[in-house]
Order: sequence, then structure tokens, then C-alpha cells
Amino acid sequence: MISEKEYRKRRTRLGRKLKPFSVAVLFSASPKIRSNDTEFPYRQNSNFYYMSGFKEDNAALVFVKGAKNFHTYLFVAKKDKTQELWHGKRLGKDKAKALFMVDDVFEFDEFNTKLKEFVQNKHHIYYDFKLDYSKVKILKRHGKSIQSYENVASYIESMRLIKSKSEIKLINKALSITKKAHNKAMKISKKLQYEYQLQANIEYIFKKNGAYSDAYTSIVACGNSANTLHYINNDKKLIQGELILIDAGCEYEYYASDITRTIPVNVKFTQAQAEVYEMVLNVQKEIIKMIKPGILRSSLQKKSEELLCKGMIDLKILQGELKALIKEKAHKKYYPHGIGHWIGLDVHDECPYKKLNGKEIPLQPGMVMTIEPGIYLDEEDDNIPKKYRGIGIRIEDDILVTKNGCENLSCKIAKEIKDITRKSNSNR
Repeated sequence: MISEKEYRKRRTRLGRKLKPFSVAVLFSASPKIRSNDTEFPYRQNSNFYYMSGFKEDNAALVFVKGAKNFHTYLFVAKKDKTQELWHGKRLGKDKAKALFMVDDVFEFDEFNTKLKEFVQNKHHIYYDFKLDYSKVKILKRHGKSIQSYENVASYIESMRLIKSKSEIKLINKALSITKKAHNKAMKISKKLQYEYQLQANIEYIFKKNGAYSDAYTSIVACGNSANTLHYINNDKKLIQGELILIDAGCEYEYYASDITRTIPVNVKFTQAQAEVYEMVLNVQKEIIKMIKPGILRSSLQKKSEELLCKGMIDLKILQGELKALIKEKAHKKYYPHGIGHWIGLDVHDECPYKKLNGKEIPLQPGMVMTIEPGIYLDEEDDNIPKKYRGIGIRIEDDILVTKNGCENLSCKIAKEIKDITRKSNSNR
């Protein structure tokens, strides 16, 4: 768990970055309608949660800064017995005061009145530029002396790039649960008939072990379905002799895991499947070896493209010289995505890849990113050897940048062919 002291340190860091005579406002996420009068399970806005640790809706966090010093105010939904009967207990103002290290707590009904007071004689307002326009209008209504509006999200998302020890611990917890789910999938895939049955078993493991939810919609793609990158129907049969690409990770206390493994339905890889799989795996290993402070993500991308292109030449999936094929981007047909992305409070953590001056941000200790090379060979592609058609493979791990290199946080999830085979054959 993240301590309230850590949340206070984050607020202090942000408060110090704000210009003198400014107000910064963060709002909680709004409930999302699923159908008519039913809602999706509530999930807090990641930036708001990062700065407050508060999980309820109808809330706001406000920074008010003078010439040097700043104060923080939390607005929470008031206690209401009727609403709580239907939707559950609210923390309320009094308990929030006792729990959160802010200067004061108010009921959300007071927000407009207090905001009018806060913005008096202020020159700058910070808010999330993706904010719903109805809330933007509220912020601008009282800002007669405001000289500039700035995006508070860019400040927070830069802070989120470097994970604390507590955050890494939560990511590791999510990965420990995800490991159980993937290893279970390897054991039972041969006994099941449909992709959705495998998905159900994976997500059962998530919830059984206390995961808040899945971090994203699980992909369970058998055979040629793996060549649709965002395949989430998961409604096809599991066919003997085919591979299953499983991209599934849980979220634990708001922190995500993101893991992809590609396994055979019936324990054994065919020779053709093994050839492509080993090529992708070797590329992934080489890219992970490169990770250390100072390295650019674009360098990892470039190297992964070179290695995968060379591998496809060796397998006769591509014909020609390496440099010419890279220049033509011929490999992009079979490897169309990036080598990886930041991960944390969001599965695609909303952190910057470039500085404000446009220069790329080099890797630093505490960053966590995925490494996920892949090859997608559609069954209808007559330009590749027949034995490889219909094979789609991605291998994805979550990597922590350390002082001297990196640590593969998901290294205990089987990915060597011999380990996948052993897991698939295990009855335990």
C-alpha cells in the first residue's frame, strides 16, 4: 500500500512546481454508464489517485498557492443515508480529515463557493486539459484575473515516470497474481474447448487472489486470431496444433501488470511454430539486455526492428538485403507496433516519452516498461512460406530500470519452450 506520507510528498513536489499566485484543480473520475441505469465498476482517475489516494467519485483536490507557500484542500461527497443505502458507504468529511494529510476537507457541494474564494487575486489556473468542458467552464467562470491556463496533467505524469519502492511492490504483487494465471493457462489449455473458457480461468485467478480487476480486456487468441492485435472477442474454438496468444494482466490496488505469452493448445510446438517463437524470444532477450540508464526507447525500437527483420530473412519470410528491407519498412507488415510502453497506474502509463523541448527522455532508474516484440503472419499471406502462415507470436515482460541495468519483474512466468512444455504437462 502507498502511505499517506508518500501522497503528501507527491503533493508537496507538485505544489513547489506551481507558479506563484496560482490554483491547481484535480477532479475525481465520473461514473460511466454501461447501459440505461447501470454503470461500469467505478475506477478512479489515475492522476487524481496518484496525488490523493482517494477512491470515491464526486471529489476534487485543490492546490492554492500564494507568493511562496501553498495549501491543499480535499473535497468529498457528503454523507447521505439514502444514497449510501443504494451505492455504499461514503467516507465523509470528518473521516477524510482524520485520514488525509491536507490542510482542510470540505464537502463537494461547497466546491463552487470555495473555488470563487480561492481564485481571487490569482494569476494562473492548472487543470487537466482533457477535463470535461462542463467542469472547465466552472473553473473559468470566476477567473477574471487569470493570465494563463496550464495543463496540470503534464506535471503529474512526469512525476509518475519514476516509481517509488511502494509502487514497485504493488506492481510486483500484480505480477505475482498474473504469474499464477498464465501458468494455470499453460496447464489447462489442452482440456478446454473455447478461448473464452481460458479467459474465464485466467480472470478467476485474478479475482481469487485479490486483484482489483483485470488491467485491460484480456486477449485470448487461438491460431490466426493472434494476427489481429486487439482481438478481444475470445469466442473461437481452441484448435489442436495451433498456438494461443494470451495477453492478460491484472490490476492490484490500481497498479497494472501487462504480460503476453504464446503457448501451444496441445502442449507441443510444431517445428515451424518453434522456429518463429525462438526467433521472437531471442530478440526479446537481446533488447532486455540493452536496458540501462541513459538508453533511449527509440534505440530499443530500432534494434528490435533490425533483429526481427534479420530473423525473418533467415526464415525466408522476407527476401532481400537487411538494410534495404529496413529502409523500405518491409518488416513493418509483420511487426507493426512499438517495442514497449510505460506501465504503472495505467497499463499504458500516461507518462511522457519526450521532454518539452522535443528531445526523447532517456531511461532512468525507477522507470517500468514493457518489452514486447511480436511477429504476425496472416494465414492468407501468400508471400510467406506456407508452414508459417497463421502464426502470431508476441512475448511480453515488465521491466524495471535499475541503477546498473534492469530487472525483469515477470521473469518467473514461463516463456522458454521447455518450461512452457513442462508447465503444460504438469498436473499440479
